[in-house]
Amino acid sequence: MTSTATPARARTLSYGWFAAIVIAYLVVIKGVGYLCGQIWDTNDGLYTTKDVIVQMWIPLGAAFVFTYAVVAVLRWWDPVLRESRPVQRWVWVVPIIFAICIAIAIDYADLFDKSLGYILALLVATQLVGWGEEGMFRGIGVTTLRSHGLTEGKVALWSSIIFGAVHISNALTGDLSKALPQAIAVSFAGYFFYLIRRVSGGNVLNSIIHGMFDFSILTGTALLVDQGAYAGSAAAILAYVIVAVVLIIRRKSIEPAPAR
Repeated sequence: MTSTATPARARTLSYGWFAAIVIAYLVVIKGVGYLCGQIWDTNDGLYTTKDVIVQMWIPLGAAFVFTYAVVAVLRWWDPVLRESRPVQRWVWVVPIIFAICIAIAIDYADLFDKSLGYILALLVATQLVGWGEEGMFRGIGVTTLRSHGLTEGKVALWSSIIFGAVHISNALTGDLSKALPQAIAVSFAGYFFYLIRRVSGGNVLNSIIHGMFDFSILTGTALLVDQGAYAGSAAAILAYVIVAVVLIIRRKSIEPAPAR
């Protein structure tokens, strides 16, 4: 079935093929990351520029290339990068809140103790996260769900659930008790990024904000520098809470008003 969400010459994608693509995406990240760790023996944290490049650039870069290679094969550049279904203008409050909380959450003092090369490397790495994950889940994922005729509410729900469920894979290299709460939190984040895509008219702003959000979190954790908990990291949690409250209050006025 051809959808209005995809160009006439674009290929369609079954749910099974989408699942296979997502699994392949995870295999690329986990597999390349494992190989990098074995080759360079850098699995102890993100303390140096080399750590960031080996542990983040290479596996995330490979996943980024894989994602947009899939987009190219499917000829989905337009539906992945452009949003044809706007929401009401007040939804701009979502990216604004995220931008403010990101600015607060960054641990500037400890970050600026690092070299400029390190800071730039981490910025690039987290943008690879943002563009890769948004391309896969808000780009390919949303387009796939729309092509099967789902209502926009179901597209938002299932693309967010899939995004969160994928992060359970972190239990393969960590603690399942931590991976499950993270998956739930990521599902909510997926819905917020989905709304940013729709209100901004494309898959660019949500990709940038996603990357910067991860950047702000990393600067406040012991993965970056050997510091204790950074109080400003609470701003990242605050972003979730404020946006959730606003959306609950205004939930009935997200979609465009019916034409008269």
